[in-house]
Amino acid sequence: MSRIKNLEDYAVDYRKSVMDPEAFWAAQAERFVWRKRWEEVLNYDFLDYQVEWFKGGQLNITENCLDRHLLHRSDKTAIHWVANDPRDEDRVYTYKQLHQAVCQFSNVLKNNGVQKGDRVCLYMPMVPELAIAVLACARIGAIHSVIFGGFSAQALADRIADAGAKVLLTANFGPRGNKVIPLKSIADEAVEKAGGVEKVIVYQRTTEEVNWVQGRDLWWHEELEKVEVACEAEIMDAEDPLFILYTSGSTGKPKGVMHTTGGYMVYTAYTFRNVFQYEENDVYWCTADIGWITGHSYIVYGPLLEGATSVMFEGIPTYPDAGRFWRIVDRLKVNIFYTAPTAIRALMAQGLEYVELYKLDSLKVLGTVGEPINREAWEWYHLHIGKGRCPIVDTWWQTETGGIMISPIAGVLPTKPTYATLPLPGIQPVLVDAEGNEIEGKGVEGNLCIKYPWPSMIRTTWGDHERCKNTYFSTFKGYYFTGDGCRRDEDGYYRILGRVDDVMNVSGHRLGTAEVENAINMYQGVVESAVVGYPHEIKGQGIYAYVVCDSSKLEVSTISDLKTEIMATVVEKIGKIARPDKVQIVRGLPKTRSGKIMRRILRKIAEGQMDNFGDISTLLDPSIVESIKEGAQKDELTES
Repeated sequence: MSRIKNLEDYAVDYRKSVMDPEAFWAAQAERFVWRKRWEEVLNYDFLDYQVEWFKGGQLNITENCLDRHLLHRSDKTAIHWVANDPRDEDRVYTYKQLHQAVCQFSNVLKNNGVQKGDRVCLYMPMVPELAIAVLACARIGAIHSVIFGGFSAQALADRIADAGAKVLLTANFGPRGNKVIPLKSIADEAVEKAGGVEKVIVYQRTTEEVNWVQGRDLWWHEELEKVEVACEAEIMDAEDPLFILYTSGSTGKPKGVMHTTGGYMVYTAYTFRNVFQYEENDVYWCTADIGWITGHSYIVYGPLLEGATSVMFEGIPTYPDAGRFWRIVDRLKVNIFYTAPTAIRALMAQGLEYVELYKLDSLKVLGTVGEPINREAWEWYHLHIGKGRCPIVDTWWQTETGGIMISPIAGVLPTKPTYATLPLPGIQPVLVDAEGNEIEGKGVEGNLCIKYPWPSMIRTTWGDHERCKNTYFSTFKGYYFTGDGCRRDEDGYYRILGRVDDVMNVSGHRLGTAEVENAINMYQGVVESAVVGYPHEIKGQGIYAYVVCDSSKLEVSTISDLKTEIMATVVEKIGKIARPDKVQIVRGLPKTRSGKIMRRILRKIAEGQMDNFGDISTLLDPSIVESIKEGAQKDELTES
């Protein structure tokens, strides 16, 4: 598989991928080690949803992540780990060392009764052992389900129970910034609630003691002493489950998105190599947590499949100060840097003094993930981090898609702030109206759907295939519905407007919340904002804006003047139709630990519903909700 190097390559590959998708993806799959070649490239039905890629093919993904690199990349760094505390030493694993560590922990799992098809949940800090354990599960055919180490005991219990996990992997504690998360005590509570867990294997991250349940709890390091280093890889079918990853729904229990082995392998490797234009000696750093799909696809599997050096970071961007990211970039000579707009905006708010201390001259490619990036953050990132010379790949994809779907290809596709630009080869996006009719042409908006399968797409929601069909394939028959609204501009570029629930209909005009937020965020002193629609007597829907400000940068003296100025900025940038009807200045927004804004909470408050917010324990800061609610009840609003 050659890398796309210019616009002509992109056009040729995209055309091939649409005209003959099976031949295109078969060619990408040929690069990998298969124990048995597939019998059929693709079999699918979008109406009664089922999809199979590389049917009949047999492989083990870890042989492709590790074993096949041992001949030529044995001594190359596979994972370079940086601790939360900058005083702690880094840990580096070469491909040979990582292979040995994965094989050894595979034997620990087998020694504790884990077999092919069993589910293993992982609730751990961002330590190398997390990546090792993920790969060990895959090596023996167990299905891993990583649960972010910031979730509450109840959230963890729900996921353990839904997956039916027999083993839980955790740590005694997890340092994160200036806090230490008591992972083991949370895990103890969760295991008691969930039931069914036979063994809890505990990694000793710190020296503090923890509660211990004899017969159930085992020390990680002691278990390693009992086993051999060598472990043959289990032979898996291409459609055997690889992992379950839970994603929150707006209502009901979390959905266990299930991905399989062969197609996920082929697609994550292809997208990693092309989107980031990865070259052999590049140092690549994705700042995500492995608890999220970004960490699965673009810290572990994608980079290792391509024999890359992947940086893994335990800490947060502002600890011990807001220069932490940039200090690591300079020290490790990072070439490719992939992070979230939330992190960028947080660092913007800290000022340039933490950026100007560092050269950042090793950087070649910058990336963003998790949400559409607003123009102000994009321009700050481009100018101050990329020094105006690094392309930004603003990637759009989802837990359910498994890999990047719409994105610039670094240095190949011309970028445009706030636009994810064009679909990658193999991805066939369409915009449809409310009735499901395709909207042709350019300069149009609609519901973003995908009309043809791609290898890494969701196969089911664990234990509930009907939920999968109803969520993704019933709204618009014959299409995968992303749940996002989207604009296709005059250049054919795609701009994600946010969830369809977050596209407002104001006096008959469709307005994306992201568009209004982008305008608000341009006002001097605004750190970030969130906009929702609410019932309006005249307009149908009004616009309610929650705005977080940096008071040191404001040029107005009163809250009333601030709100007036914010409204005027929106009018200036978009027009009167987009002027917020209500503005509330808040100290923060209700976010999940991955940075996702929980807009359903904001919508409820905007609609005057001040209770029944559901489980908010998984929010980064649950107290934010009460603060916003009190502000709204005090009528700290400006009506336009």
